[in-house]
Amino acid sequence: MKIVKFALAAALCASTVLAAGVAVAQKAGGTLVISSTQKPRHLNPAVQSGIATAVPGTQIFATPIRFDENWNPQPYLAESWSVSDDGKSITLNLRKNAKFSDGVPITSADVAFSVKTVKENHPFKTMFAPVTSVDTPDKYTAVINFSAPHPAALLAMSSALLPIIPKHIYDDGQNIKTHPANSKPVSSGPFMLEEFKPGEFVILKRNPNYFIKDRPYLDRIIIKNYKDVTSMVLAMDKGEVDMLPFLTGTRNLARLKKNKDLTVTNQGYAAVGPLNWLAFNTNNDKFKDKRVRQAIGYAIDRNFIVNALHSGFSKVATGPIVLGSPFAAPDVEPYNLDLDKANALLDEAGFKKGADGVRFKVDLDFIPAFAEMQKTVAEYIKPQLKKVGIIVSLRSSPDFPSWAKRVSSQEFEMSMDIVFNWGDPVIGVHRTYICSNIKKGVIWSNTQSYCNKAVDDLLAKAGTELDLNKRIELYQKAQAIIVDDAPLLFLNELPYHTVYSNKIGNPPLTIWGAMAPMDNVYLK
Repeated sequence: MKIVKFALAAALCASTVLAAGVAVAQKAGGTLVISSTQKPRHLNPAVQSGIATAVPGTQIFATPIRFDENWNPQPYLAESWSVSDDGKSITLNLRKNAKFSDGVPITSADVAFSVKTVKENHPFKTMFAPVTSVDTPDKYTAVINFSAPHPAALLAMSSALLPIIPKHIYDDGQNIKTHPANSKPVSSGPFMLEEFKPGEFVILKRNPNYFIKDRPYLDRIIIKNYKDVTSMVLAMDKGEVDMLPFLTGTRNLARLKKNKDLTVTNQGYAAVGPLNWLAFNTNNDKFKDKRVRQAIGYAIDRNFIVNALHSGFSKVATGPIVLGSPFAAPDVEPYNLDLDKANALLDEAGFKKGADGVRFKVDLDFIPAFAEMQKTVAEYIKPQLKKVGIIVSLRSSPDFPSWAKRVSSQEFEMSMDIVFNWGDPVIGVHRTYICSNIKKGVIWSNTQSYCNKAVDDLLAKAGTELDLNKRIELYQKAQAIIVDDAPLLFLNELPYHTVYSNKIGNPPLTIWGAMAPMDNVYLK
């Protein structure tokens, strides 16, 4: 049994903070205002992925484990844990003083219920697919059992991925995806809900039952929704808000960097792994032949996107896994701009140019937010594809839910998209490519309807392999096949940044950034 003990280290750390950080304790209190264009439908990350739910959700719900900025797991609801020698079980030793915001103790039964809920309802089906059972030998011990070794398990117990939700609230026979408690949650984390007005704001207040003494420092967090990025950036520049996470606009970043009262940083996104890509509906007759998809890849200049459209802030993407990850495959086919090759492939696939020079027409969707990463790139792709005889019509959506419904229902031909790696490929990468995750109505699943049994086998082996070097080799083989099959084209890695007021102490810059608990954030 590999035992991981953190209780003593945590206590020493806490003592150091109290001894060296008296000023922090004296300045506890105040309200942190966060701006966002992401509008959550509800606040329960157990059944919903994405930034909109994750930022407030990680303040409301605690997870068994949290991670620091160096990818090191830290105690949270679990004060210690151990991993079996065969990697097929993890034992969580829970804190004995933890309570929900309604005063009910948090126990192993809540952990077992939360794991079951996430496994059955969260769109990341691969994340807890290997879980066979959760044993609860006593109130403060939970043993999670797996059908095979699960190297991504610890990471999957952090951030918004395994929120510990109250069994006594949710286990009442109602559909958990539409449960009223999703919008009026009972908290296990540092903050609890004060008011939620969908599309406008989320107001969180200090949870008096939070299990870490003298935390959180803040009295309140207000997540204020803005109609568009421009108005959000203007509010940040004027000092009307304190923090703006997940900002990508290069002009906006350059503008805010000039404000001496603000800090602009790209730290806090190590586990996010954001990719901007062009996806194909491979069930569509135009895109069943991979040569058509490859041809479109050769018609697009990624360097132009990165350097001209994004002013050098973003990076060229090479494959399903971002280049900063040890599992990345930097040596796959780069699809460098080659219009002659694109035309030849389209001819081979049977899409000859007509007398008017047109091969076929196609609709291209894009997410209505993130204009610089989505609409602007789509507007560039349109004339590029015309050069090879493909006429593109840009199809806008009035809001994110409308776009998501269209894509998840597979009622699209091509679509721009932004998708995260979520730290480990098992969590954020497998879902896009495995045959079993072709599910209508679930956004960020395998909406491309891509299925290759060789890829399935490689991902399955990589997801259970405990030897890091062997995992890397398996993932690189899988990526080579995926890039060649081209169910989607990898354009660029997003230049996510967090902008925050210099009056903020301990800004959220761990591997999960603003999608992590802010119990140690304070105002100077």
